[in-house]
Amino acid sequence: MRVLVTGAGGMVGCAVSEYCSSCGDIVFRYDHQSLDIGDTDRVMQTLKKDKPHAVINCAAWTDVDGCEGDQERAFSANARGPKNLANASREIGAGLVTISTDYVFDGEKDGFYTQRDQPNPRSVYAASKLEGERQAQLAYARTVVVRTGFVFGPGGTNFLSTIIERAKRGEKLKAIRDAYGTPTYAPDLGRRLREVAQLDLPGIFHVVNSGEGVSYEEFARVALGLAGCVSTNLESVAMASLSRPAARPRNSRLKCLLSEAIGLAPMPVWKDSLRGFAALPARTEVAAKP
Repeated sequence: MRVLVTGAGGMVGCAVSEYCSSCGDIVFRYDHQSLDIGDTDRVMQTLKKDKPHAVINCAAWTDVDGCEGDQERAFSANARGPKNLANASREIGAGLVTISTDYVFDGEKDGFYTQRDQPNPRSVYAASKLEGERQAQLAYARTVVVRTGFVFGPGGTNFLSTIIERAKRGEKLKAIRDAYGTPTYAPDLGRRLREVAQLDLPGIFHVVNSGEGVSYEEFARVALGLAGCVSTNLESVAMASLSRPAARPRNSRLKCLLSEAIGLAPMPVWKDSLRGFAALPARTEVAAKP
């Protein structure tokens, strides 16, 4: 299979590129510098040149607070970008998988969010990602939307990915005790992205690791325990105490109604994947959260 991956310099983009390569695929990797998906003409030219069978879009502007102050940039990257990829994919007959976020939900629900729940974004970032879902689906019927969240893995620079290394450096850390999600290991997500690209079944999938949801604080304590680190430098804080520019959902736990129905195997339990991640050698921080 010929696969074109956007956002290939990021944590998830790297993971899916590496997995596709290990499967024998011909992989065309583009980071933001080599392909700005907000550039309509460049996107069309690139897809026509490479002629992929599948496009997996991992490109996004994921600075949640930054998006709050620059709506134009947020919607260019997160809404116009997926639309451009959808139009170009339709033009060449390629399947399209585009990543979205658990933040499209407002967080007021107590249980897991499924595809039956109505999105209600509370930030510019979330609104731009939801608009990207809709624009891509309107432009191309073969669009597959994958919502995910609480992503961690090698090369990540978010809190979940760096907690162990920061603790080993002796940094004092704050972890939110009242915001919950379903952890997702980037390599596990990368494998599932290729699977849904192969299936080529349009729709919305929620892709997270198996297991109950967890707070940032609980995730941090489990991670530090697995890595053999003490958690005395970890301060438990309330989400409201951080006073960040953009609102975040209190609960963004996800569950998929489609995966089992179409025969996809359950995702690994997040604690098992975290155990493998904690055992990895020291990592270089090169990418932001997807």
